[in-house]
Amino acid sequence: MKNIQYTLQIALTVLMGGVLLSSCRKNLPTERLSIANDTQYTEYSYQPVLGRNTLFANNFQYGNSSRPLDFKIVNMRTFNGEPAPELTKNYPVTVWKTAYDGGEQSLAEIEAKRTIENHPLFEVRPHSGEFIMWAAANSNMIKAQPDSGYVFDVEMSNSGGRKYFQNFRLRPLRERSYEPSNLDPVTGQGTSVSVNPTSVSITGERGQPFNTRDDVQVLFKKAGNGNSLTIKFVDTLSNPINPDKFENTDWKNLVHGFNMVKDATKVRYDVAYPIPCSAYPTRYTTSSGEQARMVFKFDRLGFGNVLQQCHLALNFNIYEKGDWEITFWFKRDKPKFDND
Repeated sequence: MKNIQYTLQIALTVLMGGVLLSSCRKNLPTERLSIANDTQYTEYSYQPVLGRNTLFANNFQYGNSSRPLDFKIVNMRTFNGEPAPELTKNYPVTVWKTAYDGGEQSLAEIEAKRTIENHPLFEVRPHSGEFIMWAAANSNMIKAQPDSGYVFDVEMSNSGGRKYFQNFRLRPLRERSYEPSNLDPVTGQGTSVSVNPTSVSITGERGQPFNTRDDVQVLFKKAGNGNSLTIKFVDTLSNPINPDKFENTDWKNLVHGFNMVKDATKVRYDVAYPIPCSAYPTRYTTSSGEQARMVFKFDRLGFGNVLQQCHLALNFNIYEKGDWEITFWFKRDKPKFDND
C-alpha cells in the first residue's frame, strides 16, 4: 500500500512540474531582435543617370544588427524642403520576371521574360538597404543637375526597434542614351559630334596605322522608335564601305539580334533594348556583362607576306529603345584591305 502511495506521489509531482514548466514557457517573452549602433550606410550621396536602371549596391553595413531588417524611404523632399510626389507615387516600370541569359532566340522570347510593375521611380530594396533608380525616370519629371535635387531619410527596423538615417542626397544626372557618350552629364548638350572606338588595329591606305582618337570616329543616331540596330562604315568623304570588307567578322553573333539583313552599305538587326539587356556576361558582351562588345575583323598580308590580323572594336550601351544607327567614320584615311 505504501508503495502505491509513493508511486502516486511521484506521478503527481511530475505532473505538477510539467504543468508549471508549461505555464512558465507561455509567460516567457518573445525573443526580440536587436538594432546595433555599428549598423550604417557607407554612402549618402547618389547621382544616378536618368533613363537607365541604376542599382546602388554594397552601400550598407549590417554590423551587429539582427536580421531580417526592413527598410523604407521616408520624408522624400526637394532640396528646398518641398514635397516630391514625383518620387513617392508609383509608376509603371519594366522588370525581369525570368532571368535573361543571352540564349534567347527571338525578340518575343526576350519580351516574355519581362513584365510591367508599379514602383516608385527611386526606391530602397526592402531587406537589403540598396537603392535603385528605374529607367522610367526622366528629366521631364525628375529634377536633374544642375538643380540641387532631393533629400530623403531611411527608416530601418526589426522587432527590436527602429533606427533612422537622415539627409541622404539624390542628385540625378540627365539622360545619356548611349555610352560612350558625347553628351555633357549636367547640361545634356553634346560636347562633340562623335565618340572613339574601344580599340583599332588597322593600317590606312597611306601606310600609317590608325589610332582610336583621331583616325576613327563613332557616331550614334536614333532614326525611329522601333527595335533595330544598324551598323555602317564610311570613308573620309562619308562614302559607304561594304561591310563584307570585314570578312572575318562573326556577323551572326556580333550582337544579340535577329533577322540580320546585310547589303553593300549596312548591316541591320532586330534587337531588344536596352543593349545589353542585362548586366550579365554573354557571348555578346564584355567579360563583366556591363557593356555590349562588337569586333569587326579582316586579315591582310603586309610587306614580306606578314599576316596582319586587323580589327575594330567598340564596347557600348544603348539605353533608349529605337531604330539606332552606329556609323564608323574613317576620318583621315581609308582602311587598307588589300594585300601589299
